[in-house]
Amino acid sequence: MSQSLEEHMATIERALGERMVMHALVIVRSWLNELGENNPYEQAFGQIQTQYETLFSQWLTSDDPEREEQLERLTGDTYRLVDASYAALRLKRGLSPDMHGFNRDNLQSVMQYFSFCLNIREEDYDWMREVMNDSDHAAIALMAVAALAKNIRDCFDEKAMMVLIEGINCENEVVAEQCLANLLILMAHYDVRIDFFPDLQNAFIAAINEMEDEGEQAFHTLCALVRSVKSNWRENIASGELKIEDLPEELQSLLELTGNKDDIQGVVSWIPASEQEYMMGLIEILPDTWIYSALIGDSTERASHMAIIYLSIGRMDLLWNHTDVAAKWLVNQLREGSQSPLDYINYAHCLLLQGDRMMAYEYYKQARQLCKGSKEFFALFRPDRNDLVEHGIPLEQVYLIEDNLLKN
Repeated sequence: MSQSLEEHMATIERALGERMVMHALVIVRSWLNELGENNPYEQAFGQIQTQYETLFSQWLTSDDPEREEQLERLTGDTYRLVDASYAALRLKRGLSPDMHGFNRDNLQSVMQYFSFCLNIREEDYDWMREVMNDSDHAAIALMAVAALAKNIRDCFDEKAMMVLIEGINCENEVVAEQCLANLLILMAHYDVRIDFFPDLQNAFIAAINEMEDEGEQAFHTLCALVRSVKSNWRENIASGELKIEDLPEELQSLLELTGNKDDIQGVVSWIPASEQEYMMGLIEILPDTWIYSALIGDSTERASHMAIIYLSIGRMDLLWNHTDVAAKWLVNQLREGSQSPLDYINYAHCLLLQGDRMMAYEYYKQARQLCKGSKEFFALFRPDRNDLVEHGIPLEQVYLIEDNLLKN
């Protein structure tokens, strides 16, 4: 069975993430064949293929120090060809509508256009820049920003990303915050790809620096995005238990701007039900992304703060590199009466890594007693074996702990 277009794109993303240009070009070649002989991308394809073959020939005969830089640029050019031909093929197959304009005074029309149009005109981007700085059109600007971010997620667009970056410092604070939050999500989503778009990286950092708060606002927005995965407000709205003041701030702002405070369900329907699952996937990879490194930098304070945020949503991803921070947070959890065996296990991990084997074993025993049986306990404990070993605990000691906990 042949791959879908989305599967092709996923394969290309993996290939170009490793700078395997020819792997990507094989798929692009099939796309161009489908687009026909007169497609506008043949010349770019031929140039990239020729440059790559030349680069490979040079590598066979010499060690050119500039080869790595040339391969980086060539990979970026390949990404651009992929994006353009991917959009064209979606239009040809009818997977995306062929749109040529929108009603600038209608929220629904604005949302549809910026969500689905794959050939947004420069004049439309200019209009978007205007409304982002016009307080009288804040609601429409907010909708346009959210819609454009959705569009970029489906079909990466360098120019559209740059428009959102410009919006970080627009006059309307609510719109600026929306631009910032969406950019953080998009840059995490396209982490490997962003490495090959230095202009976007430089523009984003410049926009953050323009805030004159050393990226503090951007960092706290990142923290808020991580915390958001624990929210179950969608379900609470459906049951009628949630009030407007309980909604995330960005939704409260949208309600105020649109004047639809009584139509909570209408606003919620604007956000897909799968969004929380998508965000959880991003949160998992976030510590390894460029955007995370850019906002955390060398700040031990920010790294510790983010570790606590991860712990607060039940994720121990950063526990292993911030044992002291994790231990303090877990102690507070246990003092407040936590009955979660996972909290006891994780605190025992911290103690074990700090060299206190006796106390670690006592907390492992308490976790074991909170579980219904050994099977439940080891289902929580054993996934951490590799992490314990990688952080200096001999595997024989891990087995020794497990063996003695079996009888408790």
